[in-house]
This record gives sequence, structure tokens and C-alpha cells, in this order.
Amino acid sequence: MTIAGAFEATRTSDVSRAWSRIRSGLRDSAGGRLFDQWLKPLTLIETDEADTVRLALPSAFMTNWVRNNYGERLGHEFRALVPGIQQVVIETVSAATSLSSIKREAAVADPVPVAAAAPPVAAAARPPFDSRFTFDRFVVDASNQVARNAARALAEAGTPRFTPLFLHGGTGMGKTHLMHAIGAAFLAAEPGASIIMMSAERFMFEFVQAMRSRDTFSFKARLRSTDLLMIDDLQFIAGKDATQEEFFHTINEVMAAGKRLVVTADRAPQSLDGVEARIVSRFASGFVADIKPADLSLRRAILDRKLAEMPDVQVPEDVLDLLAARLTNNIRELEGALNRLVAYAQLTDVAIDLDFTHATLGELLRGVQKRVTIDEIQRAVSTYFDLKPIELVSARRARVVARPRQIAMYLAKRLTTRSLPEIGRKFGGRDHSTVIHAVRRIEELRDTDGDVDIAVRRLLRDLEG
Repeated sequence: MTIAGAFEATRTSDVSRAWSRIRSGLRDSAGGRLFDQWLKPLTLIETDEADTVRLALPSAFMTNWVRNNYGERLGHEFRALVPGIQQVVIETVSAATSLSSIKREAAVADPVPVAAAAPPVAAAARPPFDSRFTFDRFVVDASNQVARNAARALAEAGTPRFTPLFLHGGTGMGKTHLMHAIGAAFLAAEPGASIIMMSAERFMFEFVQAMRSRDTFSFKARLRSTDLLMIDDLQFIAGKDATQEEFFHTINEVMAAGKRLVVTADRAPQSLDGVEARIVSRFASGFVADIKPADLSLRRAILDRKLAEMPDVQVPEDVLDLLAARLTNNIRELEGALNRLVAYAQLTDVAIDLDFTHATLGELLRGVQKRVTIDEIQRAVSTYFDLKPIELVSARRARVVARPRQIAMYLAKRLTTRSLPEIGRKFGGRDHSTVIHAVRRIEELRDTDGDVDIAVRRLLRDLEG
């Protein structure tokens, strides 16, 4: 066997052993049900690429789900166990596909966006940008428009209008999306450009490794010669004096050379405790843009965009309204909930409706649910229908009062934990059978009467939001 052949055999063996350990860890951490449904079908593909691990799944839907939820973790774990691995690619391969076909098709698969290990200085730095994260697929409103426009401007060819660009916002608000969009757009505008994208933690790790190996020159030369340098989550170098010293000199040289610099953090530069003032002042000389939390209309628009990418999936409007109203923490959580809902529906062959949504996402929805009282419901319904709250608990049976009363009972049953007799008592001492009739009647009317359905959805949005 040649030396090259022996090296390849050793590398293949190392990857196989690493994959066995990683699978075992996934089974323990994910739990039996999730592992069997999503992770167990993952298959390791033999490849001649020394720096790449390829994993296959039998369907595109499963591939997207595993990429979104486990792609980054798989990348970190393989690189920790096998030196030299730079990326993990997860692709769709049918069971009937031959090994030779797999190898031919592997070159066109979308790579998982994981931070690559440091390549040689002479190599062009080209991070694998996620094809889902483009400017066209970034849903815009007033909360993020400035950040999106600034990112787009920085990615344009020619002399940059400003640098650095500092993006800040909470977790899951779109900072990473914009970084991938900048990188992909800049490569399209400047095909020969070199780009480095890494987290602040990765910057710190590579710097420490370079010092230990007494090769800080290569580390510095690689970062300072790039055309676009992007550093994510700057807050993680707070308090790290040696790392901040090197980071300061790096950004100084990048800016002095007229190169592009993008930095993200979870808060504004002035609020980064533990980050040196001279670093903060450098960012102030560029463009600082914040991404505010998405409001209800933007969350709903994001769900619509996400659903448009699933042409064979049907999700009712009231389910989308529920998700947008309840899941307010961040966009990543919102999109993850929709993915989970669709996945469970397809795996169980059940149509998506409100009952299925509550059964599937119950813990998630209950964890963020706003506590609503019957008094609040009565006030909201009275305002919507231009009634006095006292009329909802009166003995009047005129339709102008009876229908809003039924809607209020329906909402009380759905949004509170009160029993049917308790709800009846709050509506003028009515019997629980009256509440049951009201709930069933409104459920029927929502399918046949557009005005009733619109009223219920708007009231739900106001009360839950």
C-alpha cells in the first residue's frame, strides 16, 4: 500500500470511529423518539475529500430539518474528533442511489454552514454560505430595514461606502442570516474575493492555538489579508485581554487597508461590558445598526414566507395566527416551531389544525402563553362589538348581544383554564350546557361565516399578543 493509500485508510477509519461515537451521543441527548425519526437514518458516505465529511438522508425534508437543528453540532463534533475536518455536508440520497452516483452528486450538495478550521495562508478563504440565507429571503419591516439595507450596501462591488458594519440584536433576530447574505452577495459581485467568517469564540480559539504552536504570523496574515472579515457574537471576547489586543490590531489593519469588516453582537457597542473602549470606538467610526424584536405582523409575514417554501403543506390561518401571537422570543424559535409542526404532521399523516397544534407544541405554547382572564375577554369582546360589558352577562337574547356572548364564552373556554360551570357563572349565572352550546356554535360558524371567523381571529390576536 502506498503512503497516500495508507493515509486515506487511516483517515477513513478515524472518521468511521468518530461517527460511531457521535451517533451514540446523539441517541443519548436527543432521546429515542427523536433519534429514530430524524437522526438514525443518517448514513456516512465514503469520500476522497480529506477535509470533508458527507452524511446522507433519504428525503429532502429530513435533510433540511437535520441541517437546521443539528448541522452546526455535527460540524463541531467531527472537527473535535478528527483533525483536519473543515466541513460536514448533509445531502439527500435515495436508498436506490449507488455509491458511485453518491460520489458524483456530492459535489453539488449544499454544505452545512459551520466554522471551518484555519486553512493555509495561501488558500482563498471561502466559507460555505447557507443558500437559504439571502437578501431576497430576508423578510423586512421597520424593525430590521436599516440593518438589511446597510448589509446590502456593504456587499456591493467597488469601494465600500462605510466599514465596519456593526449589527446588534437579540438571539435569533436575523444577524446570522444577514452575515451569510453579505458573504454570498459579495462573492457574486467580486468572484475572486477572499472571505473569512467566524465566531468570536473561534477567533479566540485559533489565536490561542497559534500562540501555542508559535505560529501567530500565519494567523495574523490570513485574517489581515482577507477582503471581507466577518466576526459573529463579539460579546464572547469580553474580558479576554490578550484576545482583545490581537482583535484590535486585526480590525485596525483591515480598516486601514480599506477592506470590509462586519461584526455582530447581542447588544450595542457601548453596552458591551468588558470590551476595551478603543475597540468600541472603532465600531463607532463605521455604521451601527440594530435589529429590533419582530412585531406580530413581521412574525406572521415570516411564517407566510416559510410556508410558501413548502408548496405541499397546508397550515390553516388560525394556526399561523396562534404561532405568530404566542412565539415572540425570536425568529429562530418561530421557524423551528413551524418546522416541528409540519414534520410531526407528515410523520403521523394527520392534518394540521388547532387541536393538533396544541397537542404537538403544547409545552412550547404554554411556556409563553399570556394569562388571560374572563374579565379581559369580556372587555375585549364588548369593545369589538360596541357593547357595554354588562350586556354580555345580562338576560338579553337579541342576536346583537347573543352572538358576541357566545364568542366571549368560546374565547373563555379556549384561553383560560376555567371550568365550564365557572365560565357559565361569569356570564350571568348561566348553566354549563349553555357554554357547551356556545362553543360548538362558534366552532361551526367559523367554518361558514367569514365575519365570525374574522372577529374571533382578531380577538385572539389582541388577547394573546
